[in-house]
Amino acid sequence: MAAASQVQTAVTTSVTELTASRARVAVRVMPEEIEAHVQRAAGRLGRELKLPGFRKGKVPAPIVLRRLGRDAVLEQAVRDGLAGWYAEAIRQSRLVPIGDPKIDLGQLPDAGQPLELTLELDVLPKATLGDYRGLEVPRREPAAAEEEIDAEIEAMRERLARLQTVTRPAATADFVVVDYRGELAGADEGGADEPGHAAFAGGEGRDQLVELGAQGLIPGFSEGLLGASAGETREIDVAFPADHTNERLAGRQVSFQVTVKEVKHKQLPELDEDFAIDAGFDDVQELREDIRTRLLEVDQARVQEEFREAALDAAVEVAQVPVTSELAQARAREMWERMLHSLAHRGISREAYLRLSGRDEAEILAEMVPEAERALRREAVLTAVVEAEAISPSEQDLLEAVQPTAQREGSTPERLLGQLRDAGRLEEAREDVAARQAVDLIADAAEPIPVERAQAREKLWTPEKDEQQRERDSAASSAGEAPPAGRLWTPGS
Repeated sequence: MAAASQVQTAVTTSVTELTASRARVAVRVMPEEIEAHVQRAAGRLGRELKLPGFRKGKVPAPIVLRRLGRDAVLEQAVRDGLAGWYAEAIRQSRLVPIGDPKIDLGQLPDAGQPLELTLELDVLPKATLGDYRGLEVPRREPAAAEEEIDAEIEAMRERLARLQTVTRPAATADFVVVDYRGELAGADEGGADEPGHAAFAGGEGRDQLVELGAQGLIPGFSEGLLGASAGETREIDVAFPADHTNERLAGRQVSFQVTVKEVKHKQLPELDEDFAIDAGFDDVQELREDIRTRLLEVDQARVQEEFREAALDAAVEVAQVPVTSELAQARAREMWERMLHSLAHRGISREAYLRLSGRDEAEILAEMVPEAERALRREAVLTAVVEAEAISPSEQDLLEAVQPTAQREGSTPERLLGQLRDAGRLEEAREDVAARQAVDLIADAAEPIPVERAQAREKLWTPEKDEQQRERDSAASSAGEAPPAGRLWTPGS
């Protein structure tokens, strides 16, 4: 908390609006802050320097400054502090940056002088709100189709199924218990494998249960076991897919020696009164009604979320938001980078994902642009509604918002909120809650109408629609913005 406060007092900003979606931020970093970073940088460099008369890692900061020169240490200090100063400047200016900023550092300051730098960046544009209260918004009725109930019952039967050993040859959907050993055909590129005898990690198993026809098996492996009987050994030659996540195995030929030890058939329980009683009901009809009730409860929550989304899109439809194509492309790039970051946490590299998707990066970014534009319009409208309605979440609102996360992490809302405060992320959390409250306000004030009525209105031409569209197109053209992302979203459209 103390560190965050020091940064706040050490940085001052002034904002110049260049266009509706671009701003220049003049940033001044106080001399005391610069000197503190210089001393830290000198101390860190002193732990790496080797100088006669000093033990390794024990070179004092003043000696480092004399030996390397203040300018060299200052450059390192500025590099170290720039990210934090940038974050503080954005926080103070209350801007929402889009894409990467252009940073002009100018001249590095003399001792005792502040650092002056300029940021020029794309920002979330300001929305001109329409009448966002009392909007007519489509909302469907919750439903539970008979097919969904049937699927739930089949899932129950699958969970209660038993595997029975049979003496016949294996067929599709049977299970087989096997021992297997696989060998790659030929040496790998490094020549480490002996041709014809290239064992590989995961290529051997005993008493493995395999479902014939199931997804996830190497193509051809399941087919190679069709018709096999217990005690039979087969040689199955297959190839790993070219897009296999293990690059060493991708596209490689492999030969498996497979011994079938048992063939098992999956026996589903009969859908009768005994089945219903085992599930806790008097009969099958009562079971179906219970499933219907639960499906309706789930769909009711889904309907409410769809309605909130449709209400927000209706508010966006009546607003004017100057989103340029460059802005949409920059947001698409941000979305792509966040996606890559998430994939990396799951062990999937950029290259592996591109190979699996069968597309290049340019194609993926182009596909993301419409959703990026839609997100920008929504975000701009919500920001404007928060300001217009003076929405300011209370401490209790924040505690309720973090309650689910705190429960998952085995913590308390108070402790989690304190952690956010210490990390300087409390304002970010407050803005998220304010945006949710803005959506609540729009949705609560909206008038639900049947989906069919909304769809009929979309198809109905009126002179007013042509005039409104011409006005929107003219405004978009004069602002240099991208055309609207699409028509009003409705459930089922």
